[in-house]
Amino acid sequence: MSLVYCGIDEAGFGPMLGPLCVSMAAVRVHEWTPGEGAPDLWKLLHPEVCRCAKDARGGRIAVADSKALKGSNSLKTRHPLRHLERGVLGFAGAMGWEVGHDEALFEAVGARMESCDWQGGGPVGLPLDWSAGERAITVNVLSRALARAGVEVLDLRCRAMGVEEFNGLIERAGSKAATTEAGLSEHLAHIRDRWSADSDIRIVCDRQSGRLDYTDLVRNAWGAGVEELERSARVSRYRIGERVGIQFVPEAEDAHMPVALASMLAKLVRELAMMRFNRYWAQRLPELKPTAGYVQDARRWLEDAAGVVSPEERRAMIRIA
Repeated sequence: MSLVYCGIDEAGFGPMLGPLCVSMAAVRVHEWTPGEGAPDLWKLLHPEVCRCAKDARGGRIAVADSKALKGSNSLKTRHPLRHLERGVLGFAGAMGWEVGHDEALFEAVGARMESCDWQGGGPVGLPLDWSAGERAITVNVLSRALARAGVEVLDLRCRAMGVEEFNGLIERAGSKAATTEAGLSEHLAHIRDRWSADSDIRIVCDRQSGRLDYTDLVRNAWGAGVEELERSARVSRYRIGERVGIQFVPEAEDAHMPVALASMLAKLVRELAMMRFNRYWAQRLPELKPTAGYVQDARRWLEDAAGVVSPEERRAMIRIA
């Protein structure tokens, strides 16, 4: 028997500027016994895949929480997205995807950016910090590890939510949580449509803040009856029929590689979107220091850019919560 093992995570829930990105990663583990828990993919893919950036030497590929892999913007010798892009582009390449620039990546993972001037300007070449030869080696190393372990990469997807949609959802729902729920629901429905007819499925989602009850979200997204198995500080766990298990776990990216990979994809897509944002505004004000969009620095940026940002543009780019 085989298992479809999926992870869902987000990046950009808290910033003031830029998109919210909710991503999923799905793999198939070909040797799996029904009733067993989800396998440890780090163990299966060792030594080619590791858990932290400092161990990513000699061709090893780090897969971990995106916050642990993104480098400092002050680094002069390495691009801060080096490890994020290596992991994401490595797994994309293992599926045969050719993503030589950000537009190709956005299209491949279904990340539709909002239509605004600061998301235009032409593609950004990928990889940012690896040569074409290094990328090919990474894909080959990872592909061999996956084949040896009996693991197949099935899909990578990212739901990118622009500011207009983000603000509209909050206004209609009266809750910021509705934004992440929209991405979660889309990914759950996608998993249902792609694999539920003939596969055992385990889905792990990073828990949203302190929320414990996801029964309605799962029921509405899956369109079927859902049985709650556990609701605790440790995990919120659900079953649909005999073959589908879904759980929401705090810091899930530390225990489940598909969640870590989803976290990396979400962060990479958001960072690439912010690169476009900063490129556009630097053309209008060359001395403007870039921003990642998080609240404190976003306020600094808005003050510095006040002379070139119109009131209409300001309203279009700032989240209401």
